[in-house]
Amino acid sequence: MVGAGHAGLAMSRCLAVRGIDHVVLERGEVANSWRTERWDSLRLLTPNWQSRLPGFGYEGDDPDGFRDMTQTVAFLQRYAEVISAPVETRTTVTSIRRDDEDYLVTTDRGEWRARSVVLASGACNLANVPKVADALPDGIASVHSFDYRNPDQLPAGGVLVVGASATGTQLGYEIHKSGRPVTLAVGEHIRVPRTYRGRDLMWWMDNAGVHDERWDEMDDINRARRVPSFQLTGTDDGSTLDLNAVTDIGVALVGRFAGLVDGKAQFSGSLLNQCALSDLKMNRLLNSFDEWAAEVGADADVEPSHRLDSTRVPEKPPLTLKLAEAGIGTVLWCTGYRPDLSWLEVDVLDRKGRICHEGGVTSSPGLYLMGMQFLRRRKSALIDGAADDADDLSEHLAAYLDG
Repeated sequence: MVGAGHAGLAMSRCLAVRGIDHVVLERGEVANSWRTERWDSLRLLTPNWQSRLPGFGYEGDDPDGFRDMTQTVAFLQRYAEVISAPVETRTTVTSIRRDDEDYLVTTDRGEWRARSVVLASGACNLANVPKVADALPDGIASVHSFDYRNPDQLPAGGVLVVGASATGTQLGYEIHKSGRPVTLAVGEHIRVPRTYRGRDLMWWMDNAGVHDERWDEMDDINRARRVPSFQLTGTDDGSTLDLNAVTDIGVALVGRFAGLVDGKAQFSGSLLNQCALSDLKMNRLLNSFDEWAAEVGADADVEPSHRLDSTRVPEKPPLTLKLAEAGIGTVLWCTGYRPDLSWLEVDVLDRKGRICHEGGVTSSPGLYLMGMQFLRRRKSALIDGAADDADDLSEHLAAYLDG
């Protein structure tokens, strides 16, 4: 196993239950990415009750709260101890290749030979920074959310945040509240309420079966895997952090970031359409919740149906912005992440460097994948999604080992 985050630990537990000898190789400590690659104020977007791993769950007295990173690390560290996961920490994998019928796994602490390998190193190892970032004028800092920790690390001046999914809205809100003016470039995004009809959004996703939708039921699974994350964050009071919330505090909205020429940022004119489409998708999702509640007789257990106000969009958002003249000191790229598979020497990658797989099973016998977006179910990338995926794949892996 490569990676001792929630996905790797869940798979470790399932392999142990099946009596399969294994080792978990981790470049840092357990939950290394949660420890070292997240901003200070981040909280899980799923409530505490939803942190369910094989043989383990939430043990505290705040099931509807949202863990911060320190609490998340402690939760996963506790899980590793409870299941006695065979983790080799501070062990960096430098290559994996086929060697006859086995895999040869080379690390900075020696080599392992195994009949099967599970890649659970995550989807967010590297920052996805647009090439146009190289064209930023001197004196304007370029920071990706991967490296962002808090507003104090940013230089003086305004901030252009590029990307308005979960990360962009959270960081735009936080940075503006710190006293820096923020402009948010909005592209494709999915707006949702934190709570609906008196229940957390994740309660609805869970109970209505949306989270359990499978990869082999999708008309276009590749498109489904590229859908942006919800515009959602964990909050103490159950409030919704969306575009209306950020504009209420003074964040300026512009369209999708389209380019940069001579220090002038260019934005598309699609802001109104993007927001209207996002509202449409949100209301379709809420309609499906209403239909489920009516079908199973749950209407009496929740509040009446309602809808959020439409996203408020400026009538004529600017299509260009001279960064220096506008006082922009930083461009913060909230443009996503990608996995680091530079050490994988097995022919399972497409031309874009992505692993080809069917529900986590690759074309190379005995090589599996865990923890990716919509791997086997819509919830696969969540902590809560690892259990079912690990159970399925450990069964497949056991059958492979049995011939």
